[in-house]
Amino acid sequence: MPITRGFQSLVDEAMEQITTYTVQEVLERLDDPTVQIVDIRDIRELADGTVVGAYHAPRCMLEFWVDPASPYHKPIFANEDKEFILFCGAGWRSALATKTLQDMGMRNVAHIDGGFTEWVKAGAPTETLEQQKAKRAAKKA
Repeated sequence: MPITRGFQSLVDEAMEQITTYTVQEVLERLDDPTVQIVDIRDIRELADGTVVGAYHAPRCMLEFWVDPASPYHKPIFANEDKEFILFCGAGWRSALATKTLQDMGMRNVAHIDGGFTEWVKAGAPTETLEQQKAKRAAKKA
């Protein structure tokens, strides 16, 4: 069966319908308590680090973690007072994921243009998974 619409067409269509932030715009809101940055990359991609404070929600589970009716629901996504800003490696998956979450009814969702690649290129702060785990453990103590 031939592909009649390629990925780029889907990404372009999503980009017309979603909110997209530049790295600089997200950096300005990094300490904003109403913002939750969400890393949707595969766990193997996290070896290079992630955005400081990002919550990891793999793309393959995102819809299930967001939907309160799902047995896999994560309560973090029920917070309507937060804006969830997604990112992936280059901004393609996060654009499609943002569009999908909007299609599910979320209005408090956006993504980072260029993803983690642009984040790193801009010299924006990153942290390792070990650093994230240590911070969480310190908060619980």
